[in-house]
Amino acid sequence: MATSLLILTDFFQAANRALDYATNLAEPLKARLVLLHVRRNSVIDPEMFTGELSNLSKEAIALALHSVAGNLSVPVVAEVGHGRVASAVADAVSRHHPALIVLGRPNYDGTPDELVQTTSLDILRTTPYPMLVVPHAVASTAPPRRILLAVDGEPFTLGEYTGAARQLLTDLGAELTVLHVANDTAETEALDTVLRTGLATDLQAMVRVRTVAASTPAEGILATAQPTDFDLVVVIARQHSFLGKLFHRSVTAQVLVHSTVPVLVLTAK
Repeated sequence: MATSLLILTDFFQAANRALDYATNLAEPLKARLVLLHVRRNSVIDPEMFTGELSNLSKEAIALALHSVAGNLSVPVVAEVGHGRVASAVADAVSRHHPALIVLGRPNYDGTPDELVQTTSLDILRTTPYPMLVVPHAVASTAPPRRILLAVDGEPFTLGEYTGAARQLLTDLGAELTVLHVANDTAETEALDTVLRTGLATDLQAMVRVRTVAASTPAEGILATAQPTDFDLVVVIARQHSFLGKLFHRSVTAQVLVHSTVPVLVLTAK
């Protein structure tokens, strides 16, 4: 089966920026896009009252999808889902088995973290799957060349997603830097946890290691993952992060909400 990227769109600015990013990413990966719009018209949908949902008719949605798909430079399949986004994405993933789920992150400036209930977090709770989140104001939509991989120093495996993640890094031909936020774990141990997964097996460039001191892991990651130095930050999300009621306070959630560069979330097994 050909590689595919599942990209969500609501036709707003953040989704359009993410679509540009996914299109440019699809070319080196030789992937097709699965363009998914979820028609959320349930009266019990909490975001129905916030004005954040598009209120397009079926005909308008079909026309918009046709227009967007027709302007893309890579193969694309367009679909319309219904109901809650997380459920529609889970259904699409079960049918298309994409390498990544891609979506845009709207502007949350001025909104307290406790009030931010992002689509990405809902999807990760329902379908822990490789996910790429693109900030609305990302500086460039070109494929990443400088990747920062943040790890906690504890051993991990990506299970069935290891091969796809390794292929992604290889196809991009990017430089990989492993980030270690200072604690009791040595640099060599942090690097070893990555090397043991096989993620760096086929990389041409040497894997670098950077250590920073910070009061919290999220603070260290966000301070290091700046557009001047890196094009993409990768975080490894532990399964227990998805199970707690305070998931929005996890390292993964904080990086997703505040990062100025795209964030790739890989779920540890």
